Amino acid sequence: MASGLSTTFAALSDPTRRAILSRLASGEATVMELAQPFSMSQPAISRHLKVLEQAGLILRRIDGSKRPCRLAPAAIAETEQWLAQLRRILEANYSRLDLLLAATPSKEPS
Repeated sequence: MASGLSTTFAALSDPTRRAILSRLASGEATVMELAQPFSMSQPAISRHLKVLEQAGLILRRIDGSKRPCRLAPAAIAETEQWLAQLRRILEANYSRLDLLLAATPSKEPS
């Protein structure tokens, strides 16, 4: 899981790739549709898509000469699962800190 997460977070480190994923959240799109809002070439967008695909974040299918892309739910679920585990650990740490602070007598100025 750690290796997959490393690849996922490396792919997510780029703002263009995050924007592409946000666009795909509203539905399948072709490379040309995904390239429209960016001031970069179609080959550059294709390289970003390749990184996302290798990270397992998107799926591509062949439809004639087009290769529409869509989100890959399994990769998103794996990332969500890891983040939820991290959230639980942090919440437990904060709960322990709250208990410690509540048990510590406050020092008021004399």
